[in-house]
Amino acid sequence: MSEAHVSVDVAQQARFCFEVVFAGTTLAPVLTDEPPPLGDGRGPNPIRLLAAAVATCLAASLLFALEKQHVDPQPIAAHIDVDMVQNEAGRVRVGAMSVRLSIGKTWADLAAATRVLDQFDAYCVLTESLREGIPVSVDLCDVNGAALERATTDA
Repeated sequence: MSEAHVSVDVAQQARFCFEVVFAGTTLAPVLTDEPPPLGDGRGPNPIRLLAAAVATCLAASLLFALEKQHVDPQPIAAHIDVDMVQNEAGRVRVGAMSVRLSIGKTWADLAAATRVLDQFDAYCVLTESLREGIPVSVDLCDVNGAALERATTDA
């Protein structure tokens, strides 16, 4: 765990536009906004931030796990789809997330790391936290687009 505690400050700038400040860091603030008609679309909305966080966390977890095995999978890319649903009360919620990670090597180049590839997502703090309430599926593809058949840790 890199940080035991994280603080973020959010301040309204316009109707649905908020400035996000990552307290205790030198990171530049980020604007969030809802798309029209609610907002002006001046930044990503919270769902897009969540999607980016999940995809980034999984990509980083994959890189970390493979590098521990002295395997260089770079470059790694991720694509995430978020399905929105309505709950029983008619409120919009995240229904499921589907992530596709692409590795810059062939599966033959990564044969020694098969066990790691089956388990890396269990170490992604964000994904595993979300899986307690939201299904998150993860697919791995090599540089040629071939999908890896693997055990999953989906909820």
